[in-house]
Amino acid sequence: MTTEPAIRVKDLRKEYPGRDGPVHAVAGVDLEIPPGECFGLLGPNGAGKTTTVEILEGLNRPTSGEVEVLGRRWDVEPTAIRERIGVTLQETRFPDKETVRELLTVFRSFYSHGLTVDGAMARVSLESKANALIEQLSGGQQQRLAVAVGLIGDPEILFLDEPTTGLDPQSRRQLWDVILDLRGRGRTVLLTTHYMDEAERLCDRVAVIDQGKIIALGSPAELIAKLGGEHVVEFGVEGEPIDPATFAALDSVLAARAEADGYSLTVGEPHRAIPALLDALDEVGRPLARLTTRHVSLEDVFVALTGRRLRDDEIEEPAVGGRNGRRWGRKARAAR
Repeated sequence: MTTEPAIRVKDLRKEYPGRDGPVHAVAGVDLEIPPGECFGLLGPNGAGKTTTVEILEGLNRPTSGEVEVLGRRWDVEPTAIRERIGVTLQETRFPDKETVRELLTVFRSFYSHGLTVDGAMARVSLESKANALIEQLSGGQQQRLAVAVGLIGDPEILFLDEPTTGLDPQSRRQLWDVILDLRGRGRTVLLTTHYMDEAERLCDRVAVIDQGKIIALGSPAELIAKLGGEHVVEFGVEGEPIDPATFAALDSVLAARAEADGYSLTVGEPHRAIPALLDALDEVGRPLARLTTRHVSLEDVFVALTGRRLRDDEIEEPAVGGRNGRRWGRKARAAR
């Protein structure tokens, strides 16, 4: 396998004119993705991830910076790049009265080489729907058809922009199997997603992008380890809100934050943190309304880095450092 990056980006920038001056959608992104990697790009709406992906796909032009896809540049060899990549957009509309086989036959004609129509259908488990009209397909089946269109040219890189948004759990899992199959075949996949469990399950590495810049990069396990704790304790109390700083100094607590429906503690050892929490609530006379524990996830990393969750627009309070002095999270702000 070649050691040349499948994707290389250096100081990528994209500006749009705005009423109060230029809007920096992408503000200096540097990135290298090796061949055969499933790479996840995570970020809230307006963070710059879709603009970045559109530039890599050749659908948008950068204001400045260097972009190479499979060692080629869009301004020099666009046709050569298109022959070797596949794209699945966030939303795709196909003619309702066309069959699955007819649609894939049309797209196969655009490539000098690639999969057979039957082979593309088999990759996404749509063989039984070959002669069905597109309007007769379920939402999950239509999304798998969109992936089949991206695969028909047997691409070396497949771009998937939020491919499972809005799908039911079974349809999501079916698409996961398609992506894992591609990864097993040594193909490069660049995936944007709003689902943290999806990124953890599928991606070798992820980049968190916010305000047009990459603010974290690494494997899901590496990013999770940087939080310093292995567990999260989530709880609610009855009555008026409590300052999360009250909990930050408790035994084994590394960080504490207020959330929309309660509080979240990142802890090293739950068996030490939970008794300390119960004692603290007894001291202030506040009954515990609920309590759950779970392992730290990529979602917690995202909240710690950006101050908000990936899939909602609610304001998140910044985390307060615990006994070891850690401080994660940014100034509370509403998602754009």
